[in-house]
Amino acid sequence: MKVHTGISLQPLRNPVISIGIFDGVHKGHTAVFNRVRQRARELKGESAIVTFWPHPRMVLGKNSDKLKFLTSQEEKVALIRRHKIDHLFVLPFTKEFSQLPACSFVRQYLVDGAGLAHLVFGFDHHFGRKREGNFENLKTCAEIYGFSIEQLEPLTEGGLRISSSAIRLALAHGNVKLASQLLSYHYSLHGTIIGGRQVGRAIGYPTANIRPGDMNKLIPSDGVYAVKVMMGGKSFMGMMNIGYRPTLNEEKQNRSLEVHIIDFDDNVYNRDITISFTDRIRDEKKFETLDQLKQQLAKDKAEAIRILSDTRHS
Repeated sequence: MKVHTGISLQPLRNPVISIGIFDGVHKGHTAVFNRVRQRARELKGESAIVTFWPHPRMVLGKNSDKLKFLTSQEEKVALIRRHKIDHLFVLPFTKEFSQLPACSFVRQYLVDGAGLAHLVFGFDHHFGRKREGNFENLKTCAEIYGFSIEQLEPLTEGGLRISSSAIRLALAHGNVKLASQLLSYHYSLHGTIIGGRQVGRAIGYPTANIRPGDMNKLIPSDGVYAVKVMMGGKSFMGMMNIGYRPTLNEEKQNRSLEVHIIDFDDNVYNRDITISFTDRIRDEKKFETLDQLKQQLAKDKAEAIRILSDTRHS
């Protein structure tokens, strides 16, 4: 896949294109990519995806510092690359760009720029000025500028319509298992290991404190999770605590991300780490004594090993 960054699209051979943010690159997006590739083969053309960076809500939203996304830009590119699309165009999004009418965008970028042959439109997708670029409006645009267009039906899982919003909601409730089902891969978090207070080591459960690599990345709700840890090209089992460590932190300040890597005790400060969430074990809880906490951690570790072992063999 060729990745293009800039303010224009290059001419392509009978291009079949889809436009979107594609946050999470979930199963619904996979259906779009598959259809784009299929139509490109039928038209003996090239497949292309058009997306934007920064995220439009980061440019236009009043509380952009509080926005949380499923994928960083680097993760998104890597995930789209797996789908064997020929071209990915990443257009710079600005306030001026946001004022461009949808049909004008299609004409200027897709038709005049790339030579659009066919446009694949995701279900309930909107783009352009005042989100006027919906399927009905673009059908008129297609008639004017001579390309074909189609809209895909929504994709569901267990009666739930798959969307980035549904996945964010699942993660906000700690349901990482459902989120992974909708994504088709385990939700993950990349970061760097930083120094901590060493309390976990003192009670036999050393933890790596993690600073996320992207501060706009959505963190699942507080609780204890069974996770897979990737570090230095190797995979480990782990249990992760997200929250305020109420047993050790009376003031409940500074939400932390801590992972205990099972059967591992090397110095890992300043190393890059990737956490993949498998399932949620329990809520975060305050214990009266460190001994009670230690007993609970033993149960958590056993449960994490059980969950992760079942996942390996499923």
